[in-house]
Amino acid sequence: MKTKDLKVQSDDQMATQLGEMKREQFNLRFQAATGQLEKPARVREVRRTIARIKTLQTQRSTAAAQETK
Repeated sequence: MKTKDLKVQSDDQMATQLGEMKREQFNLRFQAATGQLEKPARVREVRRTIARIKTLQTQRSTAAAQETK
């Protein structure tokens, strides 16, 4: 998922998306451990999407903290 697609989502939607991505990451790790992984590149995509979501959440919380000061 691209960053510009994530930026238009609300905080709740991003939190839901993060949960789904973490669940998918777990399943992919499980498949890799059992040798059933069909798309190894998907592991990298999911990991990077999780990082993008967390980065945007941090940026939003920092911006909100700056506004309250």
